[in-house]
Formats: sequence, C-alpha cells, structure tokens
Amino acid sequence: MSFAREASRAVRSTLVLWIITAIIYPFVMIGFGQIVFPAQVNGSLIKNNQGEIVGSAHVGQPFTSDRYFNSRPSTTNYSTANPKNDEALVLKTGISGASNLAPSNPALIERIIGKDDPDSSKRVIGDFNRLKNEGVQPTADLVYTSGSSLDPHITPEAAKAQIARIAKTRGVQPQQLETLINQNTDGRFLGIFGEPGVNILKLNLALDTLQPTI
Repeated sequence: MSFAREASRAVRSTLVLWIITAIIYPFVMIGFGQIVFPAQVNGSLIKNNQGEIVGSAHVGQPFTSDRYFNSRPSTTNYSTANPKNDEALVLKTGISGASNLAPSNPALIERIIGKDDPDSSKRVIGDFNRLKNEGVQPTADLVYTSGSSLDPHITPEAAKAQIARIAKTRGVQPQQLETLINQNTDGRFLGIFGEPGVNILKLNLALDTLQPTI
C-alpha cells in the first residue's frame, strides 16, 4: 500500500473524527442540555420578583449592608471592580482566586483586622472588627476568602450568627430569619459530599420579602 494512500486515509480519518468530536458532539450536548437542564446550561440565573436577572446561583456577590446577610470576603471583590479604579485589572483579566496567604502570614492578619488599612472594612466584607462592632461573632468563612473568591455560599453557622443584627435592623422576628436560612440551605451533594451551604443571593432576595413585625 502506497504512502500517498495511507496519508489520504489518515487525513480523512482525522477530518471525520474532528467533525464528530468538535462539531456534532458539542452541538448534540448543547441541545441535550437545553432540553434536560435548561436552567443550568444557561448559567443558573436567578431572577427577582420583578422577573429581572440579578445574578447566578454559582457566582457570589458582595453584600455588606447591615440589612442583609453578608457574603464571604473576596480577593477580587467578586469581579465587581470599579472600571474607573481597577488597579488590579480585575475586570480586564477576569481574575479569580484566593490570596494564597498562609495563616501564619502577617499580611493575612493585617488584612483581617485592618491593621494598616483604614479602608479595609469597606473592601473586605469579612473584616473582623466590623463584624464584632455589629454584634456578629465572626466565623471562618466571614473572615477568610474562598479558593475561587467567587463563592456564593456561606455556612449555616455564619448565616445564623447574623440573625440578631438583621432582626434588629429590619424589625423582624429571629425565628423568621432562621426559617429563611433553613429554606435556602443547600445540602451535601448526593447526601455525602461537601458541607451544607447557604446561597447568599437567594437568601437575601427572600429576606426582602419579609415584612417588619416588631
């Protein structure tokens, strides 16, 4: 068998496999996903009561107001950098990730307690001093950033630690807030993997539906 014939067969096989794996298979999976898992395929988008898209269930958002459950701190501020003041080029690079500072690193401690940064309480939502001043017992996930820095969840313990502050600010019953937390807590994957987490965006949207009772 000639070299030319072998080369021609190899080229045809490559083209067929390329068409199958790079064109047919991806489009079939997209169609399958749109039919079976349309919400997930389109980004797990969350809408408010007015039907407006306000975010994704898989991407965290910054919440710092004492009227809301605060989210986990982020080294990238959840990619919501000010376009006019983006020295870290967060918006340009789409960067995601943790600080990679070890627990023994003084820079991490300074970030948490704001030792050398008077504005840290504005930029780091898990600031230790701010939480203490608000009467919230800081938990690890309200102080330390996540691995991706886009974590949409906090632990149920972190959410419950904020109940007293929110109940006082909004004039609602603590029991109502605890019920909302339980309703918006995602369990372990398949019942065994990971830990339960509270989706902050969903929780705060539900929080806005509560009417003052105090």
